[in-house]
Amino acid sequence: MQIATTITQFLADEQSGQPHGNPDLLALLGQVVTACKIISNEVNKGALSGVMGSLESENIQGETQKKLDVITNDIFICTTERGGRLAGMASEEMDDVYQIPDHYSRGQYLLVFDPLDGSSNVDVNISVGTIFSVLRYEGSSAHPSAADFLQPGTQQVAAGYALYGSSTMLVITTGRGVNGFTLDTNIGEFVLTHADMAIPTDTKEFAINASNQRFWEEPVLRYVTECVAGKTGPRGRDFNMRWVASMVAEVHRILIRGGIFMYPKDNKDPTKAGKLRLMYEANPMSFIVEQAGGLSSTGRQRILDVQPEGLHQRVPVILGSKNEVEVVLSYHAGQ
Repeated sequence: MQIATTITQFLADEQSGQPHGNPDLLALLGQVVTACKIISNEVNKGALSGVMGSLESENIQGETQKKLDVITNDIFICTTERGGRLAGMASEEMDDVYQIPDHYSRGQYLLVFDPLDGSSNVDVNISVGTIFSVLRYEGSSAHPSAADFLQPGTQQVAAGYALYGSSTMLVITTGRGVNGFTLDTNIGEFVLTHADMAIPTDTKEFAINASNQRFWEEPVLRYVTECVAGKTGPRGRDFNMRWVASMVAEVHRILIRGGIFMYPKDNKDPTKAGKLRLMYEANPMSFIVEQAGGLSSTGRQRILDVQPEGLHQRVPVILGSKNEVEVVLSYHAGQ
């Protein structure tokens, strides 16, 4: 009889096989897994739980908060703060660093997360997700500052996302490849279903918010125009365009069948360097994409090399199948 490999077993085996396997990291990731299970249950209740709709509040980015934004943020905090593995947390939904209460033990890691990516979709029952990233805490204070979180993406210890769709999946990397797990509701466990995920090098799909076309820089406009021209254009082949408005859903599709996702720099709001948050979205997703063989860039530099300047810093994002990302980057380079 073949027994499915649970995410707990998988991560334990992965850590034990490393010369510096860390039981504290394993425990923290177990708490994150639990948080994602609870969030999955809340999201899947939909309108039955009375948590659809928006609140009369905005987050630090000036975005209207959904009821589930606040609920899922609280779930993540309550599930991880008392485990003794965290020095602090930061979230897209909170203005500043969340300090671990003094009556809880502290650990050596920092957790950053977007508790409900794509939350604008929840009221229309389209896939949403959770994104998270784990960093080491190198400081000595019992209360980490924002500066302690401002580490480039190359310093991530682990990253992952949960996708709440037709099934709930959790995709994770600890720097040794990417693996996907599906929640088996019969046993209440995530089980390994997508081992060693790899992004196809080539693709005929691109994802971009075409309503912003009039604001794009010339390299992105050139690339999309050529894709739309299809066989009659300089690329000599047809492309399909996709747009879900949920980064988790977009990246998951790319991991499964290839593609390129772009939320590039534009001149819609000159005060913003980009749309997506570096710490909560771009860095963890770039870590996953690169571990799966893809590329991720701002159009000007590798995202994982960007030195963060603030918790809520925004950056342009171009990521996905290696060959297509390289085409866009070559246009940025003036080729």
